[in-house]
Amino acid sequence: MEKLVKKIKINTTLDLLTGLHIGGSGDNVEIGGIDNPVIKIATKDNQPYIPGSSLKGKMRCLLEQIAGSANVGGDAEVNNLFGFSKSNQPSKLIVRDSLLTTDSAKKLRENDNLDMPYTEGKWENVIDRVKGTAEHPRQTERIPAGVLFNVEFVINVWDNDDEEKLLSLLKKGMNALENDYLGGSGSRGYGQIKFGELTQTELSEKNNWKA
Repeated sequence: MEKLVKKIKINTTLDLLTGLHIGGSGDNVEIGGIDNPVIKIATKDNQPYIPGSSLKGKMRCLLEQIAGSANVGGDAEVNNLFGFSKSNQPSKLIVRDSLLTTDSAKKLRENDNLDMPYTEGKWENVIDRVKGTAEHPRQTERIPAGVLFNVEFVINVWDNDDEEKLLSLLKKGMNALENDYLGGSGSRGYGQIKFGELTQTELSEKNNWKA
């Protein structure tokens, strides 16, 4: 690995099929406020977003499980794309933070049925197995189903890379994520997603590294 020869930029959308919870800080929650808030962008009217680290981390985890790796960093092919700090392998994959599409942000902002701007509150509880009663009620903030986020991946291709293998592994991770869940409480129905059509752009010295 001596020279960076190109960057492959992949753009798509992420469709929420069920409500999504990716936790933010609850340090400043007021009395009577929601228990489990989602992460938001303070400079964009507190719009919720999907951190690139959440997408990247879940895809890596799923790919390592598929490969039969018991520990992080246990699969050479995954390490080649996602990187592994313990062996000084840099990540060749960049995953941008995903923001709501303009139409989806408008749809949520103008929805009078939501509990909060852009989000909904879902009540959860614990069931006493003996008494059959609900206990410890708590409210979880979710981004509601039916909205889209803009997603961007960038793969750095070096002179000794097989770019088709890198692309294939990324798509395999995306497919695995569609069949699993993103964020928290996936076993209770949260976080089912679907990626849209992929658009691929190549950046290199020939085009001055610009799309």
